[in-house]
Amino acid sequence: MPFLSRWRNNGEQDDTIKNGDLTKGSIKEHIKNIAIPSSIGYFFHTMFNVTDTFFAGKISTQSLAALSLTFSIFFMIIAIAGGMSQGVTALIGNALGEKNKEHAKQIVWHSLILSISLAVILSITGLLAAPYLMKILGAHGKYLNEALSYINVILFGSIFFVGAFFSNAMLNSIGNTVAFRNFLIGGFILNTILDFWFVRGGLGVSPLGVKGIALATIIIEFLGMAYLITNLKKSHLLEDMPKFKYDKQIIFSFLKQGVPPTVNMLLMALGMFIITYYISPFGKHVVAAYGVSIRIEQIFLLPSIGLNVAVLSIVSQNNGAKLYDRVKETVWLAQKIGVFIWIVGMFFIYTFGEHLMSLFTADEMVIKAGLGYLYAAGSALYAYMLVFINISLLQGIKKPALLVYLSLFRQLIVPIAFFSLLAFFKAPLDLYWWSIVLVIWGSAIFMLWYAKRELKLLNP
Repeated sequence: MPFLSRWRNNGEQDDTIKNGDLTKGSIKEHIKNIAIPSSIGYFFHTMFNVTDTFFAGKISTQSLAALSLTFSIFFMIIAIAGGMSQGVTALIGNALGEKNKEHAKQIVWHSLILSISLAVILSITGLLAAPYLMKILGAHGKYLNEALSYINVILFGSIFFVGAFFSNAMLNSIGNTVAFRNFLIGGFILNTILDFWFVRGGLGVSPLGVKGIALATIIIEFLGMAYLITNLKKSHLLEDMPKFKYDKQIIFSFLKQGVPPTVNMLLMALGMFIITYYISPFGKHVVAAYGVSIRIEQIFLLPSIGLNVAVLSIVSQNNGAKLYDRVKETVWLAQKIGVFIWIVGMFFIYTFGEHLMSLFTADEMVIKAGLGYLYAAGSALYAYMLVFINISLLQGIKKPALLVYLSLFRQLIVPIAFFSLLAFFKAPLDLYWWSIVLVIWGSAIFMLWYAKRELKLLNP
C-alpha cells in the first residue's frame, strides 16, 4: 500500500542515500531524507540543552545565570569542532562526487589526526582562558566558582565533542543523518535521567549542582562518539581503507574549507559573548533570560539546521560531479521550504512564548526580559535560515572564504557599534534585541545577492 510505504520510510534513508550517491534521484526526496532525521536529531539535541537549562533553573536563578554565562565558551568548542567538521563533509562529498574514492579515504585518515590535535588544543586553551573570560562578564565569588565548575568539566571532555562531530561529518558526506539522530534521541533521554540524579543526588551520589549537569553531558558525548564511530565502521566509506599517506595538499584543503566556517562559528560564539557583555549591566535576571530565550529560539531554528546539512551534503557531491543545475535546484528548494518553517515558527513564538519561558523560571523579571528577545527573534527566523542555507552552498562549492568577512560584520563590528551607541544613550533593553534583528536581515539580503552571483559563475 502506498500510504504504508510512505509511513515506513518517513525519516529513514532511501536506497540512494544508503549507497552514498546524492548525484542521482529526486533532490526533493534527498532533502527530505537527509533533513528530517537531522532536524529530529537536532530537536533532541536542543531539548538536551533545554533540560540542562531547566535543571539549572531549579537550583537557583544564579545557577541559571552561571550556565548562561558559560554558553559562549561552550559554543566556542562547538564552533571549532563543528566548523572544521563541515570542511570534512565538503571535502569528502566533493571527492565522492568526482568518483575518487581513494582520495576520499585519505581525507578520512587526515581528519582523524586533525580531530585529536584539535581536541588537545581546545582543552588546554579553554582551561587557561575560562577564568579570565568569566571575570570579563562580571562573574566573581560564588557566581564565578559556579560557572567554572560547569565549564571546566566540559573543557576536559573536549575530545568527545570533537570525535562526535568529525564522525558525524563523515556520515553526512554520504547522506547518513540517521545515526546522529539516534544518538541525539538516546542522549536526550539519558541526559534527563542523569541531570535529575546528579543535581538532586541519591544512590550514593551527593547533589552536584551545575557540575553534575556538565558531568552528565560528558558521559553522553563519550557514548555518542563511540556509537557514531561504530556506524562509520559499518559504512562503505571505511571499506578497504588504504595505508595512510601524508598529503600536505589535503591539510591545505582542510584549512581552506574548515577555517572559514570555524571562524564564522567562533564569531557567532564571540557575538554571544558580546551580547552578554552589553546586557549584563541590566542584571543577572537579564543574563538568565537571554540564556533561556536562545534555547527556545533554537527549537524553532531546528528545521533549518536539517536543511543546512542537506544542502551541504547534496551540493558537495553534485558540485564534485559538475551537476550545477542540481546544485541550484537544491538551494532554491531549501529556501522555499524555509518560508513555511518561518511562518510556523513565528506563530508558535508569538502565541506560546510566555508559556515557554515560564517552564524554566517563575521569576517574572526573567520572563519579561526573555519575551522581549523572543518576539524580536521571531521576525528574524527566516533571515537566519537564508544566511545558513547560503553558507552551506558556499561550503559545498568550495568557496567559503566570504564567511569570515560576513561574520566579522555580523557578529563583531556592527553589534559593537550598535550596542556601544545604545549603552551611551542608556537605551532600553528591547532596542538591543531589535538591533540584532536589523543586523541579521542585512546579512541575509547580502548573502542572497552574493550566492546568486556565485551560482551564475558555476555554469556560465
